[in-house]
Amino acid sequence: MPRFRMTVEYDGGPYVGWQRQENGPSVQGAIEAAVLSLTGETVSVRGAGRTDSGVHAMGQVIHADLSKDWSPYQLQNALNAHLRLAGERVSILDVEAAPEFFDARFSALRRHYLYRIVSRRAPLALEAGKAWWVPKVLDHEVMHAAAQRLVGRHDFSTFRAAHCQANSPVRTLDRLDVTRNGELIEIRATAQSFLHNQIRSFAGTLKLAGEGKWTPDDVEAALEARDRKACGPVAPPDGLYFMQVDYPDVIIDRRRPVTDTDTDTDTDTDTDTDTDTDDDLS
Repeated sequence: MPRFRMTVEYDGGPYVGWQRQENGPSVQGAIEAAVLSLTGETVSVRGAGRTDSGVHAMGQVIHADLSKDWSPYQLQNALNAHLRLAGERVSILDVEAAPEFFDARFSALRRHYLYRIVSRRAPLALEAGKAWWVPKVLDHEVMHAAAQRLVGRHDFSTFRAAHCQANSPVRTLDRLDVTRNGELIEIRATAQSFLHNQIRSFAGTLKLAGEGKWTPDDVEAALEARDRKACGPVAPPDGLYFMQVDYPDVIIDRRRPVTDTDTDTDTDTDTDTDTDTDDDLS
């Protein structure tokens, strides 16, 4: 069956997350329903990361196998039409044919995330649900300095959810930068994969540094504690965006038998940096 790779954008607010669940609408369910409406086929689409409720995406990558060899242009337009008619807050940005062994999740080299904080006294109107409102002035330079203590290969037990299902808390964080543009503070993170709630835990902890409550040394001490209780507050999902997924120019066949754990157990993860393939992201 022809395999298609798609880049997807969505507003995470109306959904319980990427993953199909019984307790509410999901992004995965919305796309699968659009495919069913268009083709009459019941398919399971696979994403590069499983975002939590309220987390947004500007560059989620998925793959799906369809019986018809659609032109990418026609498939993109048709799926977007069905998503729009259903009132979904999901858009297919790009479609391309993919090798049969391309896997949106397991073929990924790196995942890129953005966390947005609006630092001002006035509450958010236009940005409500799209950023974390912090009614205090934050020192982004101190936040950035603290963030650098987290870059590299570490045991990130402090910064993962208590119910994280990853086999190992060890990850390699390639990038964690903090910049400011007026009222907007942006935290950008890159790694092959992230633990459940890892980026939101970073954001909440770095906020403490920006407020002057923690120093970069305190952030490093929290990392070294390897204890969830040492973490700062977990930032809300509103400010988190799944921005981009990097893949090799030549896709290697990394297929393996699919298990229940691979398909639908986690809520917000990616693959893992080395051998562990648990993934989450916020």
